[in-house]
Amino acid sequence: MARAGLTRERLIAAGAELADETGFAQVTVSALARRFDVKVASLYSHLKNSQELKTGIALLALADLADRAADALAGRAGRDALTALANVYRDYAREHPGRFAAAQLRLDPETAAASAGARQAQLTRALLRGYHLAEPDQTHAVRLLGSVFYGYVSMELGGSFSHSSPGPEESWSRILDALDALLRNWPPAPPAPAPAPTGP
Repeated sequence: MARAGLTRERLIAAGAELADETGFAQVTVSALARRFDVKVASLYSHLKNSQELKTGIALLALADLADRAADALAGRAGRDALTALANVYRDYAREHPGRFAAAQLRLDPETAAASAGARQAQLTRALLRGYHLAEPDQTHAVRLLGSVFYGYVSMELGGSFSHSSPGPEESWSRILDALDALLRNWPPAPPAPAPAPTGP
């Protein structure tokens, strides 16, 4: 019998805390059972397996990030909005490293489409409309910003910038300056190639 008071939501929240403490890769149903001092079998009425637990943590993290992004972007545009959004990711990663890692978990297409990741993309697109970017360049820019935010923050958390100068704070600011300049001066698409001749 499952212990009274244990619910799927409570277990996922506890899994998120465990991820921040020990690392997302270390989160399993067995580790969660030890945290609650219950048998593993007692958790299977709430969670099928460790993959479902990790997916739940990923969805929680994506929702957290989307909520923070919406609050940060309210009333802002241009460089201010870009900085606010970038700092949402960086601050979240510092506060919740395990959840930040969970937000990068690969989800199946149906789960991803229903997740708050889609809302994050919409918020980023709203920011980019302030730079007058239309499709398909808007999609290219969404991918660029995601790559820079996740890439830089992951490297910083891993200590990649700890042993050289200038410090990571200065690099972060300069990178945001560069992104702002790029978005204001987005290069035009190359011309489409001429069609190949079809006859003699």
